[in-house]
Amino acid sequence: MELTLLKSKLHRVTVSHAELDYEGSCAIDDDLLRTGNIREYEQLHIYNITNGERFSTYAIRAEAGSGIISINGAAAHKASTGDLIIICTYAGFAEAEASAHKPQLVYVDPQNR
Repeated sequence: MELTLLKSKLHRVTVSHAELDYEGSCAIDDDLLRTGNIREYEQLHIYNITNGERFSTYAIRAEAGSGIISINGAAAHKASTGDLIIICTYAGFAEAEASAHKPQLVYVDPQNR
């Protein structure tokens, strides 16, 4: 049996941009991508603490050290600049792997660092 488990979480990051006129995706500071073990183009599940919206998109890389969390395209209707969100990724694990798995949890300051 394969189980879907939390792979990584960026907890309570602040949306720095919401760009409606953009192709789509979520731009994330490269430092946060690396720390959270999130690949560019990986599927993301985003939970908006501020307004309760939940949606999925994919990650793109923003400049390292910038603190950028930009919700782009149609998803920009679901988040505004200043909103607190949780960004999660999930992965499939065989039952034997699942018992040893620990997700990568990242906690940030108000500047997403």
